Amino acid sequence: MSDKGNTSVPLLEGRELGKSYGRTDALRGASLSLDAGEILAVTGTSGSGKSTLLHCLAGIVRPDTGSVSYGGERLDRLAEKRLSELRRTEFGVVFQFGQLIPELTALDNVALPLLLAGTSRAEAHTRAGEWLERFGVRGQSALRPGEMSGGQAQRTALARALVTGPRVVFADEPTGALDSLASEQVMTALVHTARESGTAVLLITHDAQVAAYADREVRIADGAVVPTGVTA
Repeated sequence: MSDKGNTSVPLLEGRELGKSYGRTDALRGASLSLDAGEILAVTGTSGSGKSTLLHCLAGIVRPDTGSVSYGGERLDRLAEKRLSELRRTEFGVVFQFGQLIPELTALDNVALPLLLAGTSRAEAHTRAGEWLERFGVRGQSALRPGEMSGGQAQRTALARALVTGPRVVFADEPTGALDSLASEQVMTALVHTARESGTAVLLITHDAQVAAYADREVRIADGAVVPTGVTA
């Protein structure tokens, strides 16, 4: 396990999280902590609660029970305005299908979080281009998502998630729709960039080969987290 950011207080921590949708218990007392600069993989079968756990930890949904703490703040008690601010500045989120805006070019997709934060268009485009370069897709900057391969689109989505310099990236099955080669390219780029910038990554995956990129792995089963030891 990486010892970067090892402190007595985790950067992000969920304790005894419970979340139900109707009669279905998605989380049942799930607890998880993430240190600054750590890459943590959460594995489990479909329906085990992986994505719900990520959504609670990222402040996208509120747990029914338990607590989520980030940098000394209780996310589960924050007003939506503060949560939105954190998602714009401190958190980056990547989903399985990237969720790029189809009408925008790769450059404009990556620049969007900066523009929303008040950055000038010229500076936003400059920084977006630099991040596309980091992920090896600068040559696709003028293309729209439908004109790119799956791997190119997902690396563009990663660039968008990291362009604001977040402290945490939440990656929900970021390689789930990719072939093995594109998956390897995406994970190599993500890990290299996270190490370089000191960004913590919470990685949700069902793929053992993807989980092997992490410093540590935990497994979720029936809505509860079960430690599985160190993977790197």
